[in-house]
Amino acid sequence: MSILVSTDNLTKKYGSNVALDKVNITLESGHIYGLLGPNGSGKTTFIKLLNGLIPPTSGTIMFEGKPIGPESKAAISYLPDQTYLDDYLRIRDFIDLFKYFYDDFDEGRAREMFGILGIDITAKFKTLSKGNREKVQLILVMSRRAKLYVLDEPIAGVDPAARDFILKVILDNYQQNASILICTHLISDIESILDHVIFIRQGSIFADTPVRMITEEKHMTVDAYFRETFKVSDPIMRRYMAAHPETQEASPVPTIPETRDASTAPTIPETPSENNTEKEEM
Repeated sequence: MSILVSTDNLTKKYGSNVALDKVNITLESGHIYGLLGPNGSGKTTFIKLLNGLIPPTSGTIMFEGKPIGPESKAAISYLPDQTYLDDYLRIRDFIDLFKYFYDDFDEGRAREMFGILGIDITAKFKTLSKGNREKVQLILVMSRRAKLYVLDEPIAGVDPAARDFILKVILDNYQQNASILICTHLISDIESILDHVIFIRQGSIFADTPVRMITEEKHMTVDAYFRETFKVSDPIMRRYMAAHPETQEASPVPTIPETRDASTAPTIPETPSENNTEKEEM
């Protein structure tokens, strides 16, 4: 496995606010990583730095041993946490745009997934339901043959059925020698597909560990482990627990099976669950 991303004391400040504080992260190829933390913890700031959208205040971030730049942007497929597609363009227009801008875009893969969902590629983006808008953006991003897929809150704001589809697309459509970085605060919904997790709080990393260590050695779910380590690492929580020792009584911790079987991942329903368009004249 090769190193894709490495940081050295990566720091980002907005005035007096420290969004990331001397962060050191290494991402290797062939993994599905979770960058997990509450809203406002620094996840999106890290993603923006990784994609070259903002400069660091200090420290470095490298992709395959080189500074972030045109080469890294060509190798990273990025799904932002907000809609970025034009409401008045049609799905087929997005296909053409991705094909034009990205040499690694697989048009056949994108068209196949739209067909499975029953999404009419002649439909305008604004006519789609919220769930199908999220699916369109994900399909376009995952249809690239990238080295690293960076997904910022890919399941936030969508219904459970749409979440199942999103997880299925993520698992089925990335190259096995590539890696995925999923940033989310919805840990319990995404942990089944992760093999390595990085916990972040107030701009600092407080855990960086393989999922196997949590499930097999700690006998905990990732979500339960996050909650436990978050309490220990948060000074406010430590002060509260010291003042209220009754809160430290251990509660039953849910366990997950000893082995994680990829075949248990969500499956695509045989028929589309949403009516995706309102008919318009082409």
